[in-house]
Amino acid sequence: MKEQVKNDNSGERDKGITRRHFVKLTGITTLGVSSIGFPEFYPRAVSLITDPADPVAGSLPVQWAVKELEGSLQAHGIIVKRYEKPGKAKTGDINIVVAGSDSPLALKLLNEVKANIPSVPEALGLLPVKSGGKQFLLACGYDQRGLVYALLELTDRVQNSVHPFDSLNIRKPVIERPANVIRSLNRLFVSEVEDKPWYNDREMWPKYLTMLTTQRFNRFNLSLGIGYDFLQNVTDGYFLFAYPFLLSVPGYNVRVPQLPDSERDRNLEMLKFISEETLSRGIQFQLGIWMHGYQWLNSPNPNYTVEGLTPDTHAPYCRDALRELLKACPAISGITFRIHGESGVNEGSYSFWKTIFDGVTTCGRKVEIDMHAKGIDYTMIETALATGMPVNVSPKYWGEFLGMPYHQADIRELEIPGPGKQSSGLMNLSSGSRSFTRYGYGDLLREDRRFGVLHRIWPGTQRLLVWGDPMVSAAHSKAFSFCGSAGVELMEPLSFKGRRGSGIAGDRCGYLDTTLKPRWDWEKYKYSLRIFGRLTYNPDTDPDVWRRYLKMQYGSGAEAVEKALANSTRILPVVLTSHAASAGNNTYWPEMYLNQSIPDPAKRNPYSDSPSPKVFGNVSPLDPQLFLRINDFAAELLKGQRSGKYTPVEVAQWIEDYADAAARYLMQADALAEGKKWSEYRRISFDVAMVIGLGRFFAAKFRSGVLYGIFQQSNNRNALEESLKYYRKARDFWAELAYKARDIYMPDITIGENEVIRGHWLKRLPAIDEDIAYMDCLLEKTQTGTVIQQGNVSLAIQEATGRPVRITAVCRHTPPEGLRAGEPLNVELTIDIKLVSVRLYYRHVNHAERYETVEMQLQGNRYMASVPPAYTDSPYPLQYYFEMKEEPDKARLYPGFNADLMNQPYFVISHIA
Repeated sequence: MKEQVKNDNSGERDKGITRRHFVKLTGITTLGVSSIGFPEFYPRAVSLITDPADPVAGSLPVQWAVKELEGSLQAHGIIVKRYEKPGKAKTGDINIVVAGSDSPLALKLLNEVKANIPSVPEALGLLPVKSGGKQFLLACGYDQRGLVYALLELTDRVQNSVHPFDSLNIRKPVIERPANVIRSLNRLFVSEVEDKPWYNDREMWPKYLTMLTTQRFNRFNLSLGIGYDFLQNVTDGYFLFAYPFLLSVPGYNVRVPQLPDSERDRNLEMLKFISEETLSRGIQFQLGIWMHGYQWLNSPNPNYTVEGLTPDTHAPYCRDALRELLKACPAISGITFRIHGESGVNEGSYSFWKTIFDGVTTCGRKVEIDMHAKGIDYTMIETALATGMPVNVSPKYWGEFLGMPYHQADIRELEIPGPGKQSSGLMNLSSGSRSFTRYGYGDLLREDRRFGVLHRIWPGTQRLLVWGDPMVSAAHSKAFSFCGSAGVELMEPLSFKGRRGSGIAGDRCGYLDTTLKPRWDWEKYKYSLRIFGRLTYNPDTDPDVWRRYLKMQYGSGAEAVEKALANSTRILPVVLTSHAASAGNNTYWPEMYLNQSIPDPAKRNPYSDSPSPKVFGNVSPLDPQLFLRINDFAAELLKGQRSGKYTPVEVAQWIEDYADAAARYLMQADALAEGKKWSEYRRISFDVAMVIGLGRFFAAKFRSGVLYGIFQQSNNRNALEESLKYYRKARDFWAELAYKARDIYMPDITIGENEVIRGHWLKRLPAIDEDIAYMDCLLEKTQTGTVIQQGNVSLAIQEATGRPVRITAVCRHTPPEGLRAGEPLNVELTIDIKLVSVRLYYRHVNHAERYETVEMQLQGNRYMASVPPAYTDSPYPLQYYFEMKEEPDKARLYPGFNADLMNQPYFVISHIA
């Protein structure tokens, strides 16, 4: 039996080392006999060579990273020596040269191997070089951040190897550059009882920030004031209106009467500590101030209130408070503002925000202004640009969730403003003429923009259960730079835990089984963040980056763990993309789904932004351009007329395949993995099993929904019988996972105060049973026999219960080299089968617009179409795809999704300069 080197309470790092690994590791480090791969070379120590005249290597973040590497080597019993010149290094040592890539020493070594480091920020190199009869490992970076990453890569190799010397054996040069300019992680303070402990934990922050830097996040956003969307029924006001929780502003008597001055001052000291620790690692520190309202409405029992402000002093106070805050914390390099109505300020209040921005422009340094995009318009953007500061606008990526790895081809009908659509009050833009900015990139991706676009991932899809898939993360990474976007900001999985006064003191991870608790909540997601961060930096990252970590933790079971987790990770984003009961995370939680009725439109329904009648089959996909609603698909089946859109049955099959694969690999992991009794493996294996159950539930319910739609539109009793059968299957899958979770997770996991975002899987079961009972009664009242469309109904039932097959054909299409404004864009497609029709769908990359379509004309063996010159005369790129029909009931899209569902399913072309 394997034993742990230390007790469980010693922290997650030690839990990954088995007794066998420990013996190997100590044997190696004491004897020093591990070869690093060079013939007849047996290292005795590691020499770190840094030229003090090198400004990159001598910078504080790089020197911090050097100490991290040195400390990891010494922890393995390895002697570390420091030199300033390579000539002093010993022949028998591993000699690591630490240098900026443009330094004389790096250039000399790079010339020896005829290599170049890209001249772009954050580029790095790790190269074995032989020079002057000695072997060197050159760790270099174009800038200090690139060099930090190179050194932390070596540190990570040492930490995740039982052969630390061998881990430094880099035979093939590693040269990398970032795919995304911004790679940000957002940690939210939303609950006094759940978040104050980590906010004030000086031991946690250095470890957490080191982890982020190692995984190549280059920005950290600490967000305050996002505990509520609207200032109604406020019970937990801590940091809600952040300024008076941090400082007293001269000239104003604004204070929180329930907050001691000493605690306010400690809050500011902690903010300074966190921001400085972030900066010392070379990461940009961003402060999110999401709420600027200060009056709690209809709130009889708040724990904290704000005094001393009036409507006249509101904006000036915020300006001066922001200026004082930026002066007090010089490590803050950017501010994120929520500028729509949920900030507590009416949308369109341009003079208010101009006053606030003056606090940035007068702070004495460059500070980025980042504006959340919901309800934003170009007047607001111009107001920010007028400051002369860098400006980013941050739209939501896949609503308030995470969907499949591409940008949705279109938004839901509910977000499309009708002609003359107007609203008033707080949300007069985001609920009116600018509603298309609520859940996507809106009209922000014009090519002449003078601001950056950063895509923000909200914590809606998988906010509790662990996730991680290299293939998915690599595909998302490519999407984050869509049409020149700056990158991505990921809100942490537990971001909204305890929101709206629902916090419960204790474990943020929600574990009832306390043996599963990590010391710090983020340690549960170390693998998730490793995958996301490293692949967002470089989607072609060497798989060793995550496999060495898994190998260290799980030994021979590492591959099975990787594949089980990868397949389970793909399930819920597919559910969300194809079936969005709501686009808001406050009313839809796929992980702990509150059941929506299939047959009963009168059933109480929390999904306020779902189409009416509010039943399961009417729910819109979050990408309705490429996916079919359940009831629309049933109609297509009965009519024998098919569009090329992806169907709920195809989606069900994808999910079933992912769930089956995840279950197969989880079984292998259970047989092979080392450390199965340790908390890390138990957390992963349990959460994978939960997501497998969720996938099987949704797949069976999708099939049931289609069958019910067939019944509803044909009055065929057989369809209703089959629908009920699949609904019972779905119920059994849910019951199984719910009872598994009974002793693992708390009976009330709170993401908010409403039923839909709190509770337990077991509490969701009665609503499913009630719906099945309703359908059972309906079956008893339904006569046998088919009323209409006997043949079509039979075929429809077969398709709803079978394995769907999409027609395949070899298509040849070369996208045009680019758009020329005011000139027609000619598009052609060649295909190897005879078709009934081919249609071109095209649209500007602008969610405010709808798709245009044109029937393509066959000329020889090619289908031809043209986009009119008036349409290309636009500041937006163009996206397009093809719909092909072989027969009325056989259709497909091109390019559509490839076999692994990881590609962009449409083409995008930009204007030629």
